[in-house]
Amino acid sequence: MTLQEIDKNYVLQTYSRNYVNFVKGRNSVLYDADGKEYIDFGSGIAVCSVGHANPRLANAICDQASKLIHVSNLYLIEHQALLAKRLADLSGYDVATFFANSGAEANEGAIKMARKYGEVEGEVKRYKIITLEHSFHGRTITALKATGQESMHNYFGPFPDGFVYARDIRHVYDLIDDHTVAVMIELVQGEGGVQPMDKDEVRELASMLKREDILLVVDEVQTGIYRTGEVLASNLYEITPDIITLAKGLGGGVPIGAVMTTHKDILKIGEHGSTFGGNFLSTRAALEVLDILEEHKESGELDHMLLLFEKRLKHIASCNPAIFEKEVGVGFMRGLRVNEGYDAKDIIEAAFEEGVVVLKAGKNTVRFLPVLTITKEEMELGFERFERALSHL
Repeated sequence: MTLQEIDKNYVLQTYSRNYVNFVKGRNSVLYDADGKEYIDFGSGIAVCSVGHANPRLANAICDQASKLIHVSNLYLIEHQALLAKRLADLSGYDVATFFANSGAEANEGAIKMARKYGEVEGEVKRYKIITLEHSFHGRTITALKATGQESMHNYFGPFPDGFVYARDIRHVYDLIDDHTVAVMIELVQGEGGVQPMDKDEVRELASMLKREDILLVVDEVQTGIYRTGEVLASNLYEITPDIITLAKGLGGGVPIGAVMTTHKDILKIGEHGSTFGGNFLSTRAALEVLDILEEHKESGELDHMLLLFEKRLKHIASCNPAIFEKEVGVGFMRGLRVNEGYDAKDIIEAAFEEGVVVLKAGKNTVRFLPVLTITKEEMELGFERFERALSHL
């Protein structure tokens, strides 16, 4: 049997796969089993934040694996404690953190915290959580119900009650009632089409929620860990959420999720947990990722490359007005909105044939999520190939 046949026979087919077999990588470059080279503008869907086969991260993982990988949360985990402090220090928020294994788990934890808050704070039981249409918060049952995309709810009910969906930030105000405990948003909707929220509207909403004692939960699973140019998108928007969720880029490829909250005492012993969450391996990896990215930010290289990347995307959009409506996004979370008459899927396939990996978002957006340590040479080569792909359409 071929490897593709083995996959189709023995792996549950829940993904529409491209059956390329990547065997190694180096920063923004991937190599398949035939030796073909690809510039990776997807970074494993915003996961490989410090690039493929980053030697510092690889060394940290190998060193930790040779000592301890896991002992469980029944015991002190040194790197977990250090990572929690590091996240608080880098974010500038007075928070405590719970560690999980994924973004969906982090969002589940955030929802539990919000529901607990609504149970114990105030005279009326508050349980309702407002999210936005076109949002994406994960694939577990509760996180899926929090996702404001009706098509994703097919087959999987009955769902937990208490989620309502606002058309946009302004519509949130109309949905608040005595039972509302939290508003949960992405500051840049990733799966929803690389759609940034308006900064003034977000800040106004945050102020109102604070006055009304309604929690602001910000899902930073994709936007967090320098993806928007700052440690958190919340820093960029100049707000202080009650709860922030992280995953994806935090571990550089090692699975990890995190829930940061200013309400440090909201959960008591036994009310939440994770067998694997925050173990020695994942937290050691995350600490190394943060070291690398903090140095990259302080050197000015991250901001320099962000500007170059944005400039090149805007140039491509302006030079191809028949194909693209506009360039959208923030930092290294960007997209090209595709005009009617063209299909983002066709553009992605053409780019792949030319040796560049890009992704789809929303109904018709080509999404770019490069590794945060991308070099100018890698970026230019990737865009040369992408423009060549466009010429074939």
